[in-house]
Amino acid sequence: MTKDGTNPYFVKELETGYVVIGDFQHFKGYTLFIYKEHVVELFDLEPAVRAKHLEEMTLVAQAVSNAFGADKMNYECLGNGKGGAHIHWHLFPRKAGDLGEYGNKGKGPTWWYPREKMYADEERPSEEELEKMKQQLLEELDKLL
Repeated sequence: MTKDGTNPYFVKELETGYVVIGDFQHFKGYTLFIYKEHVVELFDLEPAVRAKHLEEMTLVAQAVSNAFGADKMNYECLGNGKGGAHIHWHLFPRKAGDLGEYGNKGKGPTWWYPREKMYADEERPSEEELEKMKQQLLEELDKLL
């Protein structure tokens, strides 16, 4: 969808990847950075390409933090997806209390929040909210780039 221009969550194309707002927003500003090519592991990338990709991912994370007021960023690099493994980053802006009653006194990794709550329909942004989030993130990205 991103390559054919039909992804409503698409924010910006960078040299090595695509910046996309997450479909569900329990962690306000949750964003993905998806490597452009079908590659399984970070160590499969040529060193210069890997360095560029990690530099861009770090800039995306900083933009997410700035745009959505994160207290801390959580990073998750996965290689899962339809059609086989594919490098992509999940960037979670974290704020105090975002786990609610879950975790260790409300603290801990994102996966300690119940999956059924994280991916509930009410966690999807409205079209208006999505456009605002995309604009906020794009502005911060442009400042850093």
